[in-house]
Amino acid sequence: MAQDLKASGNKGPAEFGRVESIPLAHRRMSNWDLFATWIGANANNGTWYIGGVIAACGFLTASTTLVIVGLISYALLAVASYMGYRTGVPAMALTRASFGLRGSFIPSVINVIQFIGWAAVNTFIAATSISYIFGELFGWPLYGKPGGTFGLIVGIIIMSILHLLSISVGEKSVRMIERVGIVLVVIFVLWESVVVFQTVSFHDIVSWRPPHSLRMSSGVAADTLAAFNLAWVTAASDFSRFTAKKSAATTYSFLGANFGLFWFAFIGLFATIGTAVSLNHFDPNNSDPSTVAAKLGLGIIALLVIVLTSTTANAVNLMSAGSALTNMTHRLSLNVSLWIVTLTATLVTFIPVYLASFLDVFETFLDGIGMFLGPEIAIFLVDYFFLKRKQYQLGEFTKVRGAYWYTHGINWLAVISWILGVVSYWGLKQVPAIANTVGATFIAMAITAVIYWFLMRATRSRAVPAK
Repeated sequence: MAQDLKASGNKGPAEFGRVESIPLAHRRMSNWDLFATWIGANANNGTWYIGGVIAACGFLTASTTLVIVGLISYALLAVASYMGYRTGVPAMALTRASFGLRGSFIPSVINVIQFIGWAAVNTFIAATSISYIFGELFGWPLYGKPGGTFGLIVGIIIMSILHLLSISVGEKSVRMIERVGIVLVVIFVLWESVVVFQTVSFHDIVSWRPPHSLRMSSGVAADTLAAFNLAWVTAASDFSRFTAKKSAATTYSFLGANFGLFWFAFIGLFATIGTAVSLNHFDPNNSDPSTVAAKLGLGIIALLVIVLTSTTANAVNLMSAGSALTNMTHRLSLNVSLWIVTLTATLVTFIPVYLASFLDVFETFLDGIGMFLGPEIAIFLVDYFFLKRKQYQLGEFTKVRGAYWYTHGINWLAVISWILGVVSYWGLKQVPAIANTVGATFIAMAITAVIYWFLMRATRSRAVPAK
């Protein structure tokens, strides 16, 4: 961290380090690029699964909550994206101004954990598809049936090998594979939509009600969706730093993220309810696209598409986790970090196989993200827009005893505010009137923002260098 951050005008974007500011002259991403980037970020199996999970609310409650939470979450993404546009600096580097150079390890750790978690989620969904493929080809027991765990385990191993290959072929190849994967998943989604509405009517889907014992409250759905959406807020600057257009960073990022979310989550919602209506049976544990595709009889091709798109989505997740890990220690190369996070994600994928259901693990994972991620986001947004008035000293981002060194590299007021935000989230979840209606996430974020603003103003610690 002793190396000064540079903004030299004679370097291209690919040559800049992860804490360097990209000059306007070297930014090439257009409105369409940012719009397409955020559509692609949400055009995946995880978004589909989220739609299937909140189907337990019933269509009207689920769809209303989906729209409201999406608009709020991605408004925050647009605001965070503006920070990258203004500074040209990636997200984790920006948290050094609020948490301190060493304190920024907290957001980095959270990012490593969340992206490993998302990689595990996608791996499990794809492994389920592989188990169904083996059932079709070799007659192996399906996952969920006696003896079906073996096919799932083989699927997890296969997916882990594919992940290692995908992160080893280089950025250009990963990007090309991802583009192909998105096209295939779009075709698959349209295909499944036709099958669903050939089976059940829109009226049947709207009228369907989940069993009382399995019903999800609007508050739980709100927290689930918020955790899913806010994960991208911490990566917003990583993309917007490559654009010279304010509209691309804000308006088009907001529209693209919501378009991708609404498109795929609503498909997951329709498909899950449609399957429940047609089979006269609803099990939220079977809301993943693999199980739904199998029950709708879409065949091996559909399952292979799910495997491919899970691989491409995880290339991004694993790259993000590996980069965050490398940001915390310079002793590990990016390749070594990628191997570590990929193998860790593989181990995490086995948790629902032996310890609990996939849905239980998934909801616990999302609850943890909401608890830890929301307060972090509140702090770095308040710091930039209200305390520092959109004026960061970029040359201080790597200076020991500089403006963002605080106390031994840590802004303890930010850390204390973050801890209190986490505690407030947990406390709000214990209040049924809040937890079951509007959820705890956004209220906890507001509480964190107020606490951080008050502490920083009261102590007059607005990035004063330590002496």
